This record gives sequence, C-alpha cells and structure tokens, in this order.
Amino acid sequence: MIYSLDPAFEQRLNEVADRITVALDQLIPPASGPEAQLMRAMRHGALSKGKRLRPFITIEVGRMFGAPEKALLRGAAAVECMHAYSLIHDDLPCMDDDDFRRGQPTVHKAFDEATAVLAGDALQALAFEIMVSPETHRDASMRCKLVERLAVASGARGMVGGQMIDMHPITSGEEPLQVLTRMQRLKTGALISLAGEVGALLGGAVEAERQAIAGYTNDLGLAFQIVDDLLDVEGDPALLGKAAAKDEEAGKVNFVSLLGVDGARDRVRYLAAQAKQHLASFGSRATSLLHTVDFVLNRRH
Repeated sequence: MIYSLDPAFEQRLNEVADRITVALDQLIPPASGPEAQLMRAMRHGALSKGKRLRPFITIEVGRMFGAPEKALLRGAAAVECMHAYSLIHDDLPCMDDDDFRRGQPTVHKAFDEATAVLAGDALQALAFEIMVSPETHRDASMRCKLVERLAVASGARGMVGGQMIDMHPITSGEEPLQVLTRMQRLKTGALISLAGEVGALLGGAVEAERQAIAGYTNDLGLAFQIVDDLLDVEGDPALLGKAAAKDEEAGKVNFVSLLGVDGARDRVRYLAAQAKQHLASFGSRATSLLHTVDFVLNRRH
C-alpha cells in the first residue's frame, strides 16, 4: 500500500515532532545527584526519535478547533509521556522482551530492568502532572476532565487492559478476531483516541464534533495496528528500529495470521476509508488529519 504523501504534510509532521522533543527536553531536564540515572533513563525513553504520531494528532485536532498553542503542546507532551512509559514497560523481559526500540537499545538494556520500571512509572506520573497543571488549562473542571480521560485511556479499561489481554493466549471457545480487535483497540487504540480527544477538549469542540473525532481515531488506531502486524511480517528490521517477526516467533495471533496478508491489507483499506468519512463534516479544515490516514498506511517503521 503505497500512497503519495504531501510534502507540506511531511514537513508539518517533522516540525511537530521537533517541537514535542523540545518540550519533553524541558519537561525532563538533565539532573545531577542520586536521581540522575532515573532522569537519564526517562530521557532515553522519551526523547528518542520517533514518529510522534499521537501528539501530532492532538495538535492537529486542537488547531482545527482553534485551541491555544501552548495548551496543545502541553497536552500533546502529556500524551507522549504516557506513550513513552508504555513502550518502556512493553519492552521489559516480563512483557515483550525487546532489545531495541526506535533504533537504539531499549531502556532496560541501556540501563537495567529496575531503572526501566521506575523510568516508566515516573513518565506516567509526569503525564498526569502536566495535564493537571494550570499552564495546560486555566479552568480546573477542564483539567479534571483531561486527567479523567488520561486515566481511563491508560488504565485497566484502556492501554493496560489491552496489554493484559496480550499477555495471555486466546483460548478455545473465544472468537480470535473479536478478542484480537478488542485487545488492540485497548492496547494501541486507546491512546490514539485519547490524543484526538485531548485536542478536541482543549479546542472546545461540541459533542457531535468530539464524536466525529472519536470515530476517526478509533478506526485510525486499528488501522495503525494492522499495518504494524503487516510490518512484523514484511518489514525490514533496519527500518523498523526493532526486531521483526516477533509475533510469529512467540506464537502470537495477529491480524495477518488470522486474515492473511491480503485480508489484512483489505481491512486496513476499509478502516482508512471509514476514518476519512468521519471527517467529512469538517471539510478542508481536516486536510492534515486526512493526510495522517495516508501516512499510517504508508509507513515503513
């Protein structure tokens, strides 16, 4: 699935990624003293070069509704801190046991396992600290709403719940595709949906607009994961920045093993078309979000 990406979109994507990196650099400053190793590990996990897709969605959704730039940048940074924490823990030996992430050693390899656990814990706490600050939004009730949505998306009814499902094989009597879809909507999709919701909330979107964004991110998140499964089968580890064929080696079920390569590609195309349809009511204001769908389908890492 090769889609031509608009050069202006790619430039915008890179600009936002750079701004998020600068923001995280300020939010996780280098430290000296007894806690210095923890701060170094947090920076290793959060500042490594990545797509920054989730904060990009937050900022582009918020811009569509006229949200203040400072609020968007902070909300996006909080989402990325939560994502970085999830990657650090996901890579641990007791989880997926990965040695590389984004082309560099995972945090538990660069430091040690205990430091990696604590760095993830600290990034999770930092996400809430950023979101609850008056610098993110002057209205306390809005900050409470943002914190609530962050908690739900990252907890047992969201990302962590999905990870728990992923840790246990699908048993007989369960519908594999149904279980897998639920797992990925929680593990991967919950934070992508949160990213859009934060932008919509900070921009003061009305309920119908928030529902449209939720539909968009819901389909985009599942499409993202299916592309990830395709890359696990077909991807180049040098481009991925991590090992390929991990699911097959671990005997895990994924969308490719259930649907086949062609079936997985068909499902991605369907979800992509559906995601774009959710944006129809926004017209040209949603151009960047439409390009984001093509970016997800086109990615090679």
